[in-house]
Amino acid sequence: MTATLPPDQPETPSVAYASPGAADGPRVPLYSPEFSSDPHRVYRDMRHRYGSLVPVDLAPGVPATLVIGYNHAVAILNDPERFPADPRVWEKNIPSDCPVLPMLQYRPTSVHSAGAEHARYRQAVTAGLAGVDLHAVHTTAERIAVSLINTFCEVGTADLISQYAFPLSSAVVNDMLGCPAQIGQRVASGMAAVFEGIEAQQGMQMFSEAIVELIALKRAQPGDDITTRMLNHPAELDDMEMVHQMANLYGGGIEPQQNLIINTLLLILTDDRFAGGVLGGGLATRDALDEVLFNDPPFANHCPSYPRQPSLIDGVWLPAHQPVIISMAGCNNDPAVNIGEYKGNRSHLAWGAGPHACPARSVAYLIAQDAIDQLLDALPDIKLAVPDDQLTWRPGPFHRSLTSLPVVFPKSPPLMNVVTGQT
Repeated sequence: MTATLPPDQPETPSVAYASPGAADGPRVPLYSPEFSSDPHRVYRDMRHRYGSLVPVDLAPGVPATLVIGYNHAVAILNDPERFPADPRVWEKNIPSDCPVLPMLQYRPTSVHSAGAEHARYRQAVTAGLAGVDLHAVHTTAERIAVSLINTFCEVGTADLISQYAFPLSSAVVNDMLGCPAQIGQRVASGMAAVFEGIEAQQGMQMFSEAIVELIALKRAQPGDDITTRMLNHPAELDDMEMVHQMANLYGGGIEPQQNLIINTLLLILTDDRFAGGVLGGGLATRDALDEVLFNDPPFANHCPSYPRQPSLIDGVWLPAHQPVIISMAGCNNDPAVNIGEYKGNRSHLAWGAGPHACPARSVAYLIAQDAIDQLLDALPDIKLAVPDDQLTWRPGPFHRSLTSLPVVFPKSPPLMNVVTGQT
């Protein structure tokens, strides 16, 4: 059942528009290590204290409302007229060194726009993605996975983030975008800085310069890739518009993809239901992926919107032009809708919903499944190198990401690449 939001209420001098729960307790800092180490406990505490709408800080002094009620989230995501994604009024009062600004500030993309502007950018991006050959992606992912596994299989130990999931995600995205490795490396470094919120402005500068170089290359040497298809789209995106579309594609294709692979591998390696099932053939990798997309989605909190005017929802006033962030993890675990059954259940919000829903979910599923299957087929006796309670999570309001995933396994000879016929 989906909640229907009440109509906007006219502003009157007698009404104090404040974030939800201001009188009930302090804002919850989503940037703290305490939140990142055990978010599900924090979500439960939020729900008990505030209900579906929670006052949070995205960074010190940066307030927002976090939506952890599934039905309210779906209603907001499908109401871009009242809850547009354009942050330009909000960001006027945000200092340039704010660590979350690079993730939230306005850019000429479908993610940060509405109406005709949103449609123009969205059409160009979806057209670029529509030409992706999933069979070719499967072959590419398998080839890259094998080459990466061969770099550590004879050692007996590995960090699956730095040695596997991150380089695999980067390489597959670069291949789909027609990006040479030397440009792609600078792209990945710049995007990592943006996601970390450390030297984010410098990271975005590095990313932008690399993408400008890629665009010039694709104009001179077009290919069968997403970048070329977007450049040739009737939307006629200029170079700066292309930079921003590419930022979204890379931002959604590397960090979240890496986190989806790693969070699913963690589940498989620590939960007997999956460790025995996937490796023994009883459960499909997709079952593990679906459970992770419910409980630990790679984007735990995102899909920002900014009410055009103060809005009353469920007895709570949401201030105009202040971020409303959807907690995919919190909403997926809303007791009102979560029945604890994940196998074949794709009702989660990990991909978003409404006009801003992720247009690349099929590709993301495929890459993650291939990465996991290749690793487990090659190293079936793989285990965590440390107890799972010693693993650490990166702080941050948006992602759900481990700092590392160290594993051990019996040393194994290099694999033969089925594409090249070589090890």
